[in-house]
Amino acid sequence: MRNLRAKSPMVLASASQKRLEYIPMETPTPTKISVRGCNIGLMRAGTGRPLLLLHGAGGASVWLPYMADLATRHDVLVPEHPGFGASDTPDWLDNIPDLANFYLDFMDQLDLNGVDLVGHSLGGWVAAELAVRNTRRLASLTLVCAAGINVKGVPKVDTFLSNDEQRVRDMFHDQARADEMVRQAQRPELEDLHLKNRTITAKLIWQPRGYDPNLQKWLHRIDVPTHVIWGANDRLYPKDYAYAYQKLIPGSSVTVIPDCGHIPQIEQQQAFVAALEGFLEKRKVAA
Repeated sequence: MRNLRAKSPMVLASASQKRLEYIPMETPTPTKISVRGCNIGLMRAGTGRPLLLLHGAGGASVWLPYMADLATRHDVLVPEHPGFGASDTPDWLDNIPDLANFYLDFMDQLDLNGVDLVGHSLGGWVAAELAVRNTRRLASLTLVCAAGINVKGVPKVDTFLSNDEQRVRDMFHDQARADEMVRQAQRPELEDLHLKNRTITAKLIWQPRGYDPNLQKWLHRIDVPTHVIWGANDRLYPKDYAYAYQKLIPGSSVTVIPDCGHIPQIEQQQAFVAALEGFLEKRKVAA
């Protein structure tokens, strides 16, 4: 059942690449949903075909400006993965394929059809694993700076070896933008949330670090239109990974966003939304 939405006068939004401010916007009321006995957080807003956003290792506890933008044209669903944030940490959660199977159950329970699936970083890995297994409910797949595969000879940053501030800075190309994000991340009330998210991330991706050697063997099974969006200056997973995914997924396309690190939906919101919407519009015309 759809969650009830409330009109709120404020949502955190980017006014420029340098700072954040608040602008009026309709926001969803965060709810909880139980899927096969596991309670997870869910934010949902907008109308149209469902667009399911799977978050990265940082979680999804805040309705962000790019989500609000997309919700003006889509039915946007932003669940918080099992093990993250306010969601339950179930005994069965051992690896990324477990999350992929969970979201197949999630879509079944909500009876979602024609889903445009978008996954970022760790969430991109989950989305790829899901699409390898079953695309029955999907209309398209978009991978954003996705983890999950390994490209030999391409150096990347290991965030588990960085302190909290450097970990945030490594996400951004624009270090002035990173300054603001570091200040937000250091808020004392977020300490427990960050610890929970880091702990479950370590459990899920520790070894091999950030990828599954078996995934790339099966990416050819993905049979829905697929787009890969990447930051040109991503240090966690350099843009070589975008082209590696493109080679492994038949018929997929790539957009590389200039002057952008690992989180294009935040650092270059307009370019990210344009790339995503352009892909989805072409897919609709082709259909």
